[in-house]
Amino acid sequence: MKISINRIYLLLGFVLLFGLAACKRDNYYIDGGKAKAEFDGTMLDYLKSKPVPFDTIARIVKLAGMEDVFNQQDITFFAPTDYEVKTMIGSVTQIGSLNNRLFSAGKDTVKTLSDIDGPIWAKYLQRHIFKGTKKLADYPQYDPALPAVYGGQDYYAYNNTVARIGVIYGDVGGVKYIGYRQLTIAYVADLSNTQATFFTYMVSSSDIKPRNGVVHALQLSGDAFGLGSQDMIVEILLK
Repeated sequence: MKISINRIYLLLGFVLLFGLAACKRDNYYIDGGKAKAEFDGTMLDYLKSKPVPFDTIARIVKLAGMEDVFNQQDITFFAPTDYEVKTMIGSVTQIGSLNNRLFSAGKDTVKTLSDIDGPIWAKYLQRHIFKGTKKLADYPQYDPALPAVYGGQDYYAYNNTVARIGVIYGDVGGVKYIGYRQLTIAYVADLSNTQATFFTYMVSSSDIKPRNGVVHALQLSGDAFGLGSQDMIVEILLK
Protein backbone atom coordinates (compact mmCIF):
# COMPACT_ATOMS: atom_id res chain seq x y z
CA MET A 1 0.00 0.00 0.00
CA LYS A 2 2.86 2.35 0.83
CA ILE A 3 4.44 1.76 -2.60
CA SER A 4 1.12 2.51 -4.28
CA ILE A 5 0.80 5.88 -2.48
CA ASN A 6 4.37 6.83 -3.41
CA ARG A 7 3.60 6.05 -7.02
CA ILE A 8 0.53 8.25 -6.86
CA TYR A 9 2.58 11.14 -5.45
CA LEU A 10 5.21 10.64 -8.14
CA LEU A 11 2.55 10.63 -10.86
CA LEU A 12 0.96 13.81 -9.47
CA GLY A 13 4.38 15.45 -9.44
CA PHE A 14 4.92 14.66 -13.10
CA VAL A 15 1.45 15.94 -13.99
CA LEU A 16 2.05 19.20 -12.10
CA LEU A 17 5.47 19.69 -13.70
CA PHE A 18 4.12 19.03 -17.19
CA GLY A 19 1.16 21.33 -16.59
CA LEU A 20 3.38 24.20 -15.51
CA ALA A 21 5.62 23.71 -18.53
CA ALA A 22 2.62 23.64 -20.87
CA CYS A 23 1.28 26.87 -19.40
CA LYS A 24 4.58 28.67 -19.86
CA ARG A 25 5.79 27.33 -23.17
CA ASP A 26 3.66 29.67 -25.26
CA ASN A 27 5.17 32.80 -23.74
CA TYR A 28 8.45 33.04 -25.63
CA TYR A 29 10.46 30.89 -27.97
CA ILE A 30 14.07 30.36 -28.91
CA ASP A 31 13.80 27.53 -31.43
CA GLY A 32 11.02 26.15 -29.26
CA GLY A 33 12.61 27.13 -25.94
CA LYS A 34 11.64 29.79 -23.46
CA ALA A 35 13.64 32.84 -22.36
CA LYS A 36 13.02 36.23 -20.78
CA ALA A 37 10.85 38.26 -23.15
CA GLU A 38 10.21 41.60 -21.44
CA PHE A 39 12.65 44.51 -21.88
CA ASP A 40 12.18 47.79 -20.01
CA GLY A 41 13.22 50.18 -22.73
CA THR A 42 12.53 51.15 -26.33
CA MET A 43 13.28 48.89 -29.25
CA LEU A 44 16.43 50.87 -30.06
CA ASP A 45 17.48 50.60 -26.40
CA TYR A 46 17.09 46.85 -26.71
CA LEU A 47 19.30 46.65 -29.80
CA LYS A 48 21.96 48.79 -28.13
CA SER A 49 21.82 46.62 -25.00
CA LYS A 50 22.75 43.57 -27.10
CA PRO A 51 26.10 44.42 -28.73
CA VAL A 52 26.14 40.78 -29.75
CA PRO A 53 24.27 40.30 -32.05
CA PHE A 54 22.73 43.75 -32.73
CA ASP A 55 25.45 46.43 -32.42
CA THR A 56 25.73 46.82 -36.20
CA ILE A 57 21.94 46.85 -36.63
CA ALA A 58 21.65 49.65 -34.04
CA ARG A 59 24.16 51.73 -36.02
CA ILE A 60 22.27 51.07 -39.25
CA VAL A 61 19.07 52.36 -37.62
CA LYS A 62 20.89 55.65 -37.01
CA LEU A 63 22.41 55.80 -40.52
CA ALA A 64 18.94 55.12 -41.96
CA GLY A 65 17.49 58.05 -40.01
CA MET A 66 15.02 55.78 -38.26
CA GLU A 67 15.85 56.37 -34.59
CA ASP A 68 12.45 57.99 -33.93
CA VAL A 69 10.68 54.96 -35.41
CA PHE A 70 12.59 52.56 -33.16
CA ASN A 71 12.17 54.78 -30.11
CA GLN A 72 8.59 56.02 -30.45
CA GLN A 73 6.45 54.02 -32.87
CA ASP A 74 4.76 50.70 -32.16
CA ILE A 75 6.37 48.28 -34.60
CA THR A 76 7.15 44.62 -35.14
CA PHE A 77 10.77 44.07 -36.18
CA PHE A 78 12.06 40.88 -37.77
CA ALA A 79 15.61 41.62 -36.73
CA PRO A 80 18.58 40.49 -38.80
CA THR A 81 21.82 40.12 -36.85
CA ASP A 82 25.18 41.82 -37.32
CA TYR A 83 26.40 38.61 -38.95
CA GLU A 84 24.07 39.17 -41.91
CA VAL A 85 25.44 42.65 -42.58
CA LYS A 86 29.10 41.64 -42.19
CA THR A 87 28.57 38.65 -44.49
CA MET A 88 26.79 40.78 -47.07
CA ILE A 89 29.59 43.39 -47.16
CA GLY A 90 32.32 40.77 -46.89
CA SER A 91 35.84 41.08 -48.26
CA VAL A 92 37.27 41.33 -51.77
CA THR A 93 38.07 37.61 -51.64
CA GLN A 94 34.61 36.55 -50.43
CA ILE A 95 32.89 35.45 -53.62
CA GLY A 96 29.51 37.10 -54.15
CA SER A 97 29.87 39.63 -51.33
CA LEU A 98 29.38 43.35 -51.92
CA ASN A 99 33.09 44.16 -51.62
CA ASN A 100 34.05 41.28 -53.88
CA ARG A 101 31.72 42.53 -56.60
CA LEU A 102 32.71 46.18 -56.14
CA PHE A 103 36.39 45.25 -56.39
CA SER A 104 35.74 43.18 -59.52
CA ALA A 105 33.91 46.15 -61.06
CA GLY A 106 36.82 48.50 -60.30
CA LYS A 107 34.82 50.48 -57.73
CA ASP A 108 35.65 51.63 -54.20
CA THR A 109 34.95 48.98 -51.60
CA VAL A 110 32.98 49.53 -48.40
CA LYS A 111 35.22 50.17 -45.41
CA THR A 112 32.66 51.55 -42.94
CA LEU A 113 28.88 51.34 -42.72
CA SER A 114 28.62 55.04 -43.56
CA ASP A 115 30.14 54.35 -46.99
CA ILE A 116 26.66 53.12 -47.93
CA ASP A 117 24.07 55.89 -48.32
CA GLY A 118 21.48 56.24 -45.55
CA PRO A 119 18.47 55.95 -47.90
CA ILE A 120 19.73 52.57 -49.12
CA TRP A 121 20.11 51.33 -45.55
CA ALA A 122 16.59 52.63 -44.83
CA LYS A 123 15.04 50.97 -47.89
CA TYR A 124 16.24 47.48 -46.99
CA LEU A 125 15.94 47.86 -43.22
CA GLN A 126 12.27 48.76 -43.70
CA ARG A 127 11.57 45.38 -45.28
CA HIS A 128 12.00 44.00 -41.76
CA ILE A 129 9.63 46.49 -40.07
CA PHE A 130 5.85 46.25 -39.76
CA LYS A 131 3.51 48.80 -38.19
CA GLY A 132 1.74 47.62 -35.05
CA THR A 133 2.74 44.79 -32.75
CA LYS A 134 2.29 41.11 -33.51
CA LYS A 135 3.54 38.16 -31.53
CA LEU A 136 4.01 34.61 -32.80
CA ALA A 137 0.47 33.67 -31.75
CA ASP A 138 -0.96 36.45 -33.95
CA TYR A 139 0.29 34.90 -37.20
CA PRO A 140 -1.38 32.08 -39.19
CA GLN A 141 0.03 28.61 -39.74
CA TYR A 142 2.50 27.86 -42.52
CA ASP A 143 3.31 24.39 -43.82
CA PRO A 144 5.93 24.36 -46.63
CA ALA A 145 4.56 20.97 -47.73
CA LEU A 146 0.95 22.23 -47.91
CA PRO A 147 1.17 25.92 -48.86
CA ALA A 148 -2.28 25.86 -50.49
CA VAL A 149 -3.80 24.88 -47.15
CA TYR A 150 -1.45 26.51 -44.66
CA GLY A 151 0.21 29.31 -46.60
CA GLY A 152 0.77 31.92 -43.92
CA GLN A 153 -0.32 35.41 -44.92
CA ASP A 154 1.02 38.43 -46.83
CA TYR A 155 1.74 41.60 -44.86
CA TYR A 156 2.80 45.06 -45.97
CA ALA A 157 6.08 46.18 -44.46
CA TYR A 158 6.96 49.72 -43.40
CA ASN A 159 7.98 50.72 -46.95
CA ASN A 160 4.98 48.94 -48.55
CA THR A 161 6.97 45.96 -49.74
CA VAL A 162 5.30 42.64 -49.00
CA ALA A 163 6.40 39.71 -46.86
CA ARG A 164 4.77 36.34 -46.37
CA ILE A 165 4.73 35.46 -42.68
CA GLY A 166 3.59 32.26 -41.02
CA VAL A 167 4.21 29.81 -38.20
CA ILE A 168 5.50 26.29 -38.77
CA TYR A 169 4.00 23.76 -36.38
CA GLY A 170 6.37 20.90 -35.64
CA ASP A 171 5.43 17.22 -35.46
CA VAL A 172 5.94 14.97 -32.45
CA GLY A 173 6.10 11.19 -32.67
CA GLY A 174 4.43 11.17 -36.08
CA VAL A 175 1.56 13.36 -34.88
CA LYS A 176 1.35 16.50 -36.99
CA TYR A 177 1.25 20.05 -35.68
CA ILE A 178 1.51 19.40 -31.93
CA GLY A 179 5.20 20.24 -31.53
CA TYR A 180 7.17 23.47 -31.16
CA ARG A 181 6.22 26.48 -33.25
CA GLN A 182 8.63 28.54 -35.34
CA LEU A 183 7.92 31.87 -37.00
CA THR A 184 9.02 32.41 -40.62
CA ILE A 185 9.20 35.33 -43.05
CA ALA A 186 9.83 35.59 -46.80
CA TYR A 187 10.12 38.62 -49.08
CA VAL A 188 7.55 38.65 -51.89
CA ALA A 189 9.01 40.39 -54.92
CA ASP A 190 6.02 39.93 -57.23
CA LEU A 191 2.48 39.65 -55.87
CA SER A 192 1.15 38.82 -59.32
CA ASN A 193 3.15 35.58 -59.37
CA THR A 194 1.44 33.55 -56.67
CA GLN A 195 3.25 30.36 -57.73
CA ALA A 196 6.70 31.84 -57.18
CA THR A 197 9.13 30.09 -54.85
CA PHE A 198 10.10 32.32 -51.94
CA PHE A 199 13.18 31.90 -49.80
CA THR A 200 11.97 31.59 -46.22
CA TYR A 201 13.94 32.95 -43.28
CA MET A 202 13.45 31.32 -39.90
CA VAL A 203 13.07 33.16 -36.61
CA SER A 204 15.30 31.95 -33.79
CA SER A 205 13.96 34.13 -30.94
CA SER A 206 10.40 35.40 -31.01
CA ASP A 207 8.19 37.65 -28.89
CA ILE A 208 10.94 39.82 -27.37
CA LYS A 209 8.96 42.73 -25.94
CA PRO A 210 10.47 46.21 -25.58
CA ARG A 211 8.10 49.00 -24.57
CA ASN A 212 7.15 50.04 -28.11
CA GLY A 213 6.85 46.82 -30.04
CA VAL A 214 7.94 43.24 -30.62
CA VAL A 215 11.26 41.86 -31.88
CA HIS A 216 11.59 38.54 -33.69
CA ALA A 217 15.28 37.76 -34.19
CA LEU A 218 16.17 35.91 -37.39
CA GLN A 219 18.35 32.82 -37.51
CA LEU A 220 21.80 33.19 -39.03
CA SER A 221 21.71 32.61 -42.77
CA GLY A 222 24.29 34.96 -44.30
CA ASP A 223 21.93 36.85 -46.61
CA ALA A 224 18.96 37.80 -44.43
CA PHE A 225 19.50 41.58 -44.43
CA GLY A 226 16.75 42.99 -46.61
CA LEU A 227 15.24 39.50 -46.67
CA GLY A 228 17.63 38.68 -49.49
CA SER A 229 20.78 40.80 -49.57
CA GLN A 230 21.42 40.43 -53.32
CA ASP A 231 18.84 43.14 -54.09
CA MET A 232 20.81 45.64 -52.01
CA ILE A 233 24.14 44.54 -53.48
CA VAL A 234 22.87 44.99 -57.04
CA GLU A 235 21.44 48.46 -56.26
CA ILE A 236 24.79 49.60 -54.85
CA LEU A 237 26.67 48.17 -57.84
CA LEU A 238 24.43 50.06 -60.26
CA LYS A 239 25.01 53.43 -58.62
